[in-house]
Amino acid sequence: MQNSEWIILDTETTGFAPPIFVVELAAQRMRGWEPQGAPFRRMLNQNADISSEASRVHGYTREILERDGEPAIDVYRDFAAYTDGLPIVSYNLKYDLDDVLKPEWSRLGVKPIGAEGFCALKLAQRLLDPVPAGNCKLQTLRQFYRLPERGAHTAMGDVETVIDLMRDVLQPLAQDQGLAAWNDVRAITEEEWFPSRIAFGKFKGRDFMAATDDAQLKSWLVWLSESSNQRSAVMGKWYLSRLDAPAGMLRRRSSDRVFGHANGQTEQDAFRPSAESPVILYRNPEVERLQALIVPARFRLAELEAAYTKGKLAVDYIQAQIFKLVREQYQARDRVRLVVEYRRKFLDTLMAEGDERAEQVANEYKEARAESDANYDKASAAAASKRILSKEDQDEINLLWRKLVSLFHPDRFAGVPEKKAAYESLTASINRARGEGNIELLREIADDPDGFVLRQGWGALNLKEEVQLKALHKLYAALQLEIVNLLEMLNQLHESPEYELLTLSQRNPQLVEVVAEQQRKAIIKEIAAIKEEAARLQSEIDDLAGGGGGNIV
Repeated sequence: MQNSEWIILDTETTGFAPPIFVVELAAQRMRGWEPQGAPFRRMLNQNADISSEASRVHGYTREILERDGEPAIDVYRDFAAYTDGLPIVSYNLKYDLDDVLKPEWSRLGVKPIGAEGFCALKLAQRLLDPVPAGNCKLQTLRQFYRLPERGAHTAMGDVETVIDLMRDVLQPLAQDQGLAAWNDVRAITEEEWFPSRIAFGKFKGRDFMAATDDAQLKSWLVWLSESSNQRSAVMGKWYLSRLDAPAGMLRRRSSDRVFGHANGQTEQDAFRPSAESPVILYRNPEVERLQALIVPARFRLAELEAAYTKGKLAVDYIQAQIFKLVREQYQARDRVRLVVEYRRKFLDTLMAEGDERAEQVANEYKEARAESDANYDKASAAAASKRILSKEDQDEINLLWRKLVSLFHPDRFAGVPEKKAAYESLTASINRARGEGNIELLREIADDPDGFVLRQGWGALNLKEEVQLKALHKLYAALQLEIVNLLEMLNQLHESPEYELLTLSQRNPQLVEVVAEQQRKAIIKEIAAIKEEAARLQSEIDDLAGGGGGNIV
């Protein structure tokens, strides 16, 4: 592998529905696990429409490509010279090569470029199995292993992230498994393989190796191997063959590796990447090591919780500023919508049940109008309370979450229904406070969790009691799952239009007023259309009720 030369490639496209056109092509020549020379990155103008979903992810529009893109033929001519026939690797080789590039080359009359290498996603799935991050999405692994933040969802950014992942995480694991040559690495991605954690059915989430001691699981695997579904049968036979294989014939799994403690390394230090060995691996250690491993897992969870809370608060602040600027139009629109809703209801009731019942609808409208106005007053009060986080605020959020994650132990009160219900209420309060950006409530819970539970009338929980050793396996697994959940939440937040507006407004503070003005104009136009419908309905009411019904204004 050390002297092998190859290409890492990624594409951004117009969308997933054929015909698919490339809008950005990026690549990097590699020698062994290290990049060599300058990268290749070009934007392509193919005069093709870009789906709104794709544009929101990678940021390219037809206008941008018409301005900055190049003819596809020119790009692929230069790309062929750059690759010089070397094998091509990507994080989803089937998609990039078979679904995108080969059809495009055929459409353009371009000869196939490079040779087919291996799929980096398949390599990650095999070497990381069982995947500690829960899934092998590129950005999830980047965050889980704390790799540098590149330009996510741009072709060049994803190429750089794949390089980081392969060099810093996958290379040590490949070497550990004796995969020294290019052909060895490629072979492991092509051999038949299934995840060690069963992905479906009654034993979903179980490690298939547990079948050595679990007769029911073993019986289920036998049943699977005899399935009439060919893929299921192949899977079952594969699992059974692995169970029967001599121990020395099985590849080492990532979970077989343990944290090292050389040079006085602490568990918290072991959780962090170091200059010498930046790989972070969650393992399944012996029971006596679980308590030590839980410490860095909690530390990581606290970091993610704090990052999400700070990001959500910043997004909410920008949205609150827009709401304050456009509240008058929002409220006017909702009032006229309410008028239309109740005039329709008045007409239906008038025709079906008569005058008296229809007049009750008019009274119901007054109540609904009052409730809507009250909700706007509450929303305005909430918006007024949003503020930009100071450095002190951010530091406090970090400290709060370090306290709060110490309460996380879903299995702690599993055997005591009333305490379990109280604990679930406490957890719901923490999650609600995080979602609402309620620092005051987070502070109240973190400062005295037992007192908070008592003040809610939920009883006493004694949250500081020692965890029983038998529950540590479940706690460690739950912490890993919660870390993965937070990574997903952070990804969703960072990919949202609201976060994009936050990022842009940090560069251009006047953008908030520009967006508010755009929304104001759009809402005013919408109000005019709704008022026309309201007037039409009132005219119909006047005709039916003789001009004396429906006091809905």
